[in-house]
Amino acid sequence: MVDRLIEKTGPAVQLESSARTKGERTRERIMDLAYQSIVEKGFAATSIEELVEAAGITKSGFFYHFRDKNDLARQLFERFLAEDDGIMQTLEGRARELSDDPLQSFLIFLNVYAQMMDDMNALHPGCMVATVTYQERMFDAEVRQMNVDYLRQMRERFVRWLGEIVAKYPPRIEVDVQELADLLNVVVEGAIIQSKALRDESLMGKQTRLYRNYIKLIFGA
Repeated sequence: MVDRLIEKTGPAVQLESSARTKGERTRERIMDLAYQSIVEKGFAATSIEELVEAAGITKSGFFYHFRDKNDLARQLFERFLAEDDGIMQTLEGRARELSDDPLQSFLIFLNVYAQMMDDMNALHPGCMVATVTYQERMFDAEVRQMNVDYLRQMRERFVRWLGEIVAKYPPRIEVDVQELADLLNVVVEGAIIQSKALRDESLMGKQTRLYRNYIKLIFGA
């Protein structure tokens, strides 16, 4: 998801990447390898030794960038959250530019989000939020709290948007705005897990569109 959107931004990102120092590129390389390993087989099964070997650096090189494995997890999660939040802000901004009506802009947002899922060339590798949640004992208190804060932030983002919709379009059935906001994240996280289990990369886009249809039915769009 993050990579697909970043690719579309083109030159600006490429220029930023070329301006990075060798040390910064090495640090990013370690984090990329760690992300793939953690979402595929878990945090506990990901060793510093394998990351060092895959990155082609020494163990002292790893500890130059990260104090320990938990520090790697914190920095990796911070990067993941920043990238994911950036995508949400970008998609919301585009949707609101295309329509100043809260319901129509939300439907546009969901459609673009589903299309982004469709454009992925392979299965979604996994989500750090789900990983931290399922393996919470493997992560320290700071990472666990970051996870909780992020989910609350996502909830608040969609509660605000859905609140605008409810104020203009009375729902056809009784709904709780917070529960409706949570449902989107539940659908996305659940689709990531199921698409990985069934090896079906089309599930995420399909499930997002089902949520979109549900919104249309509720508000009579």
